[in-house]
Amino acid sequence: MAKQLDLFPDPLVTEYLRLTREEMPRLARGGRPDWPVQEDHCFQRIVLDHLCSGVWYDHLAKPAYKNMTQDQLQQAIGLCRRIISDDVDLKRLNQQSLMWRGKHC
Repeated sequence: MAKQLDLFPDPLVTEYLRLTREEMPRLARGGRPDWPVQEDHCFQRIVLDHLCSGVWYDHLAKPAYKNMTQDQLQQAIGLCRRIISDDVDLKRLNQQSLMWRGKHC
């Protein structure tokens, strides 16, 4: 069941949420069983942590999608697309995100 995303007037917010809430979880549950995460909040954690080079909520007010600049949204969307196309290693990104949070893989 798709979550309604058309409530956001900013097309970059809509695209970021579509990718992290719908597309990436759908791929993880279907054609990408090698991905280390499946839930939307996990994809958002990984993308946002890498955007901020650390724990995202130490750098952005919550909710992040309402407090990101246009440039940050574009960077986040770009990272999502690179993950989807296998241009970056999601396992490595996840491990780094967890290390920033003091969790060892």
